[in-house]
Amino acid sequence: MSASPVSASVTVKGFAGNISVNDGGSGAATPVLFVHSFAGSAAQWLPQLDHLRDTRRAIAFDWRGHGESDPSPTNDYSIQAVAEDIAVVADQLSLSRFVLVGHSTGAAAAIAYAGSHADRVAGLVVEGIGGRMDGNMSKPIIDAIDSNFDEKMAEYWTQLLANASLATQMLVKRDRAVLTKSQSLAMIHANFAYDPVPDLNQYDGPKQTIISTMGDTQFALHRLTPGLPVHIMDGTSHWMHLDRPFEFNQLLDEFLAKPSVNGG
Repeated sequence: MSASPVSASVTVKGFAGNISVNDGGSGAATPVLFVHSFAGSAAQWLPQLDHLRDTRRAIAFDWRGHGESDPSPTNDYSIQAVAEDIAVVADQLSLSRFVLVGHSTGAAAAIAYAGSHADRVAGLVVEGIGGRMDGNMSKPIIDAIDSNFDEKMAEYWTQLLANASLATQMLVKRDRAVLTKSQSLAMIHANFAYDPVPDLNQYDGPKQTIISTMGDTQFALHRLTPGLPVHIMDGTSHWMHLDRPFEFNQLLDEFLAKPSVNGG
């Protein structure tokens, strides 16, 4: 077994402050940029970074308010704001064309970026994201979280972590601890407000969605976007790439091997 490829922790200047980036790997293959979820961090992509770095550059970063990155001074955690963080990282690391992989809120931001930068996104993989709920359905949920934050968030994490491995549970618990209530509420409201379908339809490059069985609802992205390739993973939590990294990495390899992703 070869040694892990060399990686470097670098800092880039974003619109909301400093952004911490984990950059490493080399090779002629198209680079891959990973975007973590709400209450996540770049560390949640380590199984994928280690897997890819023998053959290509692979990068993950802590978006604003997460991990080692600065919080937004204006508490702006909209999906578009996170997409701006993606743009900053891509620009400052000179990624002219790359594959974008996002999880949950990070997937929403990846879609928003791809919708307006299709010429730079060689392929788009989104994990654990659905479409926007109708306001009549989402408003009671948001109101309940606003009025009873601690109880509802405990229920939220319990649901998302169902079937999670112990390692996944520990990492998610660690990463979410850095967020304040104000930050969490801003991100939750942003998630409910964003409809990914229009931006996804603006991106005409190769794309793939990966969801767990718990995410296969009427709001699942493949049900709202006819023709979107989908893979459903059974028996995992919301963090499929952590619970079953070997299977997830195989799916990623298959996607990355497509001629359409490589300019063919």
